[in-house]
Amino acid sequence: MTSPAALAKALIRRRGAVRSRELVEAGVARAQVSRLVAAGDLIRLSRGVYTLPGVPQAEGDEGVLVVAQRIPGARLCLLTALRLHELTTQAPFEIWIAIGNKDRAPRLDWPSLRVVRFSSETLATGLEIHKIGGRSVRVTSVAKTIADCFKFRNLVGLDVAIEALRDALRARATTVDELWKYARICRVAKLMRPYLEAMA
Repeated sequence: MTSPAALAKALIRRRGAVRSRELVEAGVARAQVSRLVAAGDLIRLSRGVYTLPGVPQAEGDEGVLVVAQRIPGARLCLLTALRLHELTTQAPFEIWIAIGNKDRAPRLDWPSLRVVRFSSETLATGLEIHKIGGRSVRVTSVAKTIADCFKFRNLVGLDVAIEALRDALRARATTVDELWKYARICRVAKLMRPYLEAMA
């Protein structure tokens, strides 16, 4: 007979982070979940969400997995998108998501969310589907993310936007044409022009 700890560990290794309901469905009783947490075999990330010890938390994929699982249709943007595209040295402790100007902001116990409001045009463009831990998540493309960073430079810092632009061009992760396209859509073409001309 498989122990509750083994069942929980096997499930979490497959999914990254799990809800208590998923543990119960796998055969781990709620009381056993509490005992596993007390023994240090599981870590409680937030109410009803668990992972294994030693797993990076919000800056890792587990936070993204929880967002993908609990907020269907979430659009990952700005610092979270930069991290997923490997274009920043920043390690955001929040998951950055984009929502429409009139949308209700989602709330989670964990991970911490940084909600940024986009116009309907900028919200719908430049999205890619990424597979993380077997789940599909929507992430802004490299060029769109960089244009967004210039647009929201007061939130992320102009230095972060410039670093991302430089790293993306060096790594050939996007093209100058794509960058111009999203710079116009995000209405930051004038701001980005000197940096693009200097680096292209």
